[in-house]
Amino acid sequence: MLVSIITPVHNSIEHVEEAIQSILKQTYTNWELILIDDKSSDSSLEVLHAYEEKDSRIHLLKNEKNKGAALTRNRGIEASKGRFIAFLDSDDLWEPTKLETQIAFMLEKGHAFTYTSYLTFRNDNEEVGVLEVPEKVNHNDLLKTCSIGCLTAMYDTEVLGKVYMPIISKRQDYALWLKILKEIPFAYGINTPLAKYRLRSDSISGNKLKAAGYQWKVYREFENLSIFQASYYFIHYSIFGVIKTYFNKMQKQKD
Repeated sequence: MLVSIITPVHNSIEHVEEAIQSILKQTYTNWELILIDDKSSDSSLEVLHAYEEKDSRIHLLKNEKNKGAALTRNRGIEASKGRFIAFLDSDDLWEPTKLETQIAFMLEKGHAFTYTSYLTFRNDNEEVGVLEVPEKVNHNDLLKTCSIGCLTAMYDTEVLGKVYMPIISKRQDYALWLKILKEIPFAYGINTPLAKYRLRSDSISGNKLKAAGYQWKVYREFENLSIFQASYYFIHYSIFGVIKTYFNKMQKQKD
């Protein structure tokens, strides 16, 4: 079963090779990596060219102008040929057994949309903690808190077709999960950390206030929830956020 891995790249010279290497080390080898350069101004494109020339499974696409994460990922989805679609950003990493474990789980259980737990770390390779995931989530669960990390998500096009990211300013991946869960009852989790998420101070997740604002926009502008509905889910989102932050601090102190 061919897996299409979608990796947008924009000025990622510092980390993109490490991300690609984590794909090359996969124990499951039937994959294609679609790298989409989103008009980088550093030397990322040269590095991507070099990897494309070395491995026939790697394909490089280039945006003529900067299009942002949603349109860039969607271009990769459009070009994909695999039954399964997975995502890895250019500064994140996969464990070697990620694809093998997740695909076996999906085929054995017949699940169309899955995710896994993942480890968070800083640029100095300092491990912060592991984000565990629930056994399954539905659309209502996901409105309360997003349990699906983009670097862990995988869906089956044989069941769902190609599903594209909504064109919104931020949280496009979260909106995509919500979109999929309107079509199927559940997404299913593997509570084994099979990926590594790099924490950056300039990321949305690294700025809690900005993240809260984008979360509200998803409720109101994408889900079209009323003020009362959005407020209900936002309260849950805030509580889960506090719990997650506290857990990470306690785990770091324990380590």
